[in-house]
Amino acid sequence: MREKVIEQKLVRAVKRAGGLAVKFTSPGFDGMPDRLVILPKGWIYFVEVKAPGIKPRPLQVKRHEMLRRLGCKVFVLDDEGQIPALMIKMTGGGDAT
Repeated sequence: MREKVIEQKLVRAVKRAGGLAVKFTSPGFDGMPDRLVILPKGWIYFVEVKAPGIKPRPLQVKRHEMLRRLGCKVFVLDDEGQIPALMIKMTGGGDAT
């Protein structure tokens, strides 16, 4: 399955939950996660979407670590089967770390 397909399924799941999963670009600051997920109650998450089995590049890992040090929640998604559990975490139904 291609990364784009997984990303589209994430966007639909977030929309069903009443939120937005906006494409996140940061000119001049490479390595930031693909999606900024904004959910009701003001919950905000970063999601890096990858094709199955593909890991984040070293720069992406560095950015994820930086965001986590700042208190942000960052998830890496590489399988559409992970979306239900991720949605539970992001909507307050589980540990969102």
